[in-house]
Amino acid sequence: MPATNISIPALDSQGEIPAYVARPDADSSRAVIVIPEIFGVNAGIREKCDDWAAEGYLAVAPDIFWRFAPGVELDPDIDAELQEAFGYFGQYDADDGVKDIEATIRWLHGQGASKVGCAGYCLGGRLAYMTAARTDIDASVGYYGVMIDQMLNESHAIARPLMLHIPTADHFVSPEAQAKMHEALDPHPKVTLHDYEGLDHGFAATHGDRRDEAAANLADGRTRAFLAEHLA
Repeated sequence: MPATNISIPALDSQGEIPAYVARPDADSSRAVIVIPEIFGVNAGIREKCDDWAAEGYLAVAPDIFWRFAPGVELDPDIDAELQEAFGYFGQYDADDGVKDIEATIRWLHGQGASKVGCAGYCLGGRLAYMTAARTDIDASVGYYGVMIDQMLNESHAIARPLMLHIPTADHFVSPEAQAKMHEALDPHPKVTLHDYEGLDHGFAATHGDRRDEAAANLADGRTRAFLAEHLA
């Protein structure tokens, strides 16, 4: 399938968001938004959508860089492409990103989904946290989300379940940032945090050098159970 095979109307008539959609064999009232890392809707993100569709969910991955780098697909194991991705991250406005997730939620409701969740990675993990705080999504999961420690003042607005997967040796999220997240979010009745001791950023990538098979399977199993419970 092509990297993006549908378009979703952006909020406020700002344009069309390219997206990849994977549909289950039978109609489903449950949907999952897969929010990409800084590498675009690449093969790994499409595979995650396909896996959710195989579980019976309508799954969609919006192209979060569509405003300035539509259709980009990058490989984090290639240094030049990693550096290109960092450049896009520097250009990105996460406030616009949450609006794009909101537009995707509305599109999924229009497709017949009564319950919508999300699973986001890296920058997408940050967006999963912001989505939990700023939208009516039914459940959210973030893997190694960046800069969440700088947005903890929004945690009071989280009204639906949120799960965060935190590798303790994440070189993009310092131990001090992780400690702030635990201090603010451990008491929150809607938030669940899981630590992965000694693991680094990207451990649940579908492919490539960053993946840790055992930890990825553990985290993904927790995610599947969490979304199955809260999207039922």
